[in-house]
Amino acid sequence: MFTNKDNSKETSIGIRSMSVWLPPHFQTGEEIAALSGIPEHVVKTKMGIVRKSRATEDMQPSMMAVEAAKKVLVGIDPLSIDMVIWTGSEYKDHIVWSAGIFVQRELGLRNAIAFDIGARCSNKILGLMLAKSLMQTNPNLKRVLLAGGHKTGDLVNYQDPNSRFLYNLADGGSAILLEKGAPNPLLESSFVTDGDFSLDVIVPAGGTKNPTRNHPKVEDTYLQVPDVDGMRQRLERSSIHNFMKVIKEASTQSMNKPIDYLSILHMKKSAHDEILKLSELREDQSIYLDHFGHYGAPDQVLSIGLAERQNKLKKGDHVCLASAGIGYTWSALSIRWDEPTFDQSLHKDLDY
Repeated sequence: MFTNKDNSKETSIGIRSMSVWLPPHFQTGEEIAALSGIPEHVVKTKMGIVRKSRATEDMQPSMMAVEAAKKVLVGIDPLSIDMVIWTGSEYKDHIVWSAGIFVQRELGLRNAIAFDIGARCSNKILGLMLAKSLMQTNPNLKRVLLAGGHKTGDLVNYQDPNSRFLYNLADGGSAILLEKGAPNPLLESSFVTDGDFSLDVIVPAGGTKNPTRNHPKVEDTYLQVPDVDGMRQRLERSSIHNFMKVIKEASTQSMNKPIDYLSILHMKKSAHDEILKLSELREDQSIYLDHFGHYGAPDQVLSIGLAERQNKLKKGDHVCLASAGIGYTWSALSIRWDEPTFDQSLHKDLDY
């Protein structure tokens, strides 16, 4: 377990703006039911997939990140960006490739250094914590862009019943622009990592153990769960507990008030409801992403964008971001919401 307790309040690091880029295409719950053989009502109500965003073949993760980043950079001098952190998927345009550097080039951010991080679906929260720490200790870092794209919907094998909990994987991009002295300050964060899950969800093909050149079986190019029963048992013992641990630690150390809005990733409906109940939150203090799916790291960004669009936030609200990345890393980070972060005129696709 790791808690990032900020002992230096001299420099406030805030969110200037956030954005998402969603493909204009969707895969419906009916289609997933037909492909998997799971009853439609189970897909829609228990798995919580009314529909999910899917990218076309020519839409790549880097492009989704670039398109999302363009929205947060409107009116911003590209030469004023000091750092780019790729917070997207490790499944990207090419293997052994630095997507963040490509994003930097495509956006003309010539003064920025760029690099990728990897914590699966906890990437965005880890990126926020990392960027905040770097900006507080380096006087030359004034603006940092976090951007990433996800196309993990391509890794889902609907004929594999062991990977049902992955059927919600969706495609899209997100971006966050951080700035010293900006509103919506980043507060405290907390992380728990459990290596007992490190080999539970893998793509067997493509790595050094089974290189692509060996012409792997098609099913080996999808996400697989080698020990599904063992993973379920371990998750039942620890997942909700670890979610609550990081949410409580990040929130109680951040503001002298309870959470007003929980921005959390998409998961099965029963788990979402249990976390809200244990957090003593009403249903309207979060948004269940059953019309969008699980993008990965962008889920928390999307949730805040939807909350702003639906007027769920008010100045001074305590917003907690929470996620879990396969591997497993549970993460949470609080912010104080002072003013809108989304340019809603650029996000008309948030209506549903």
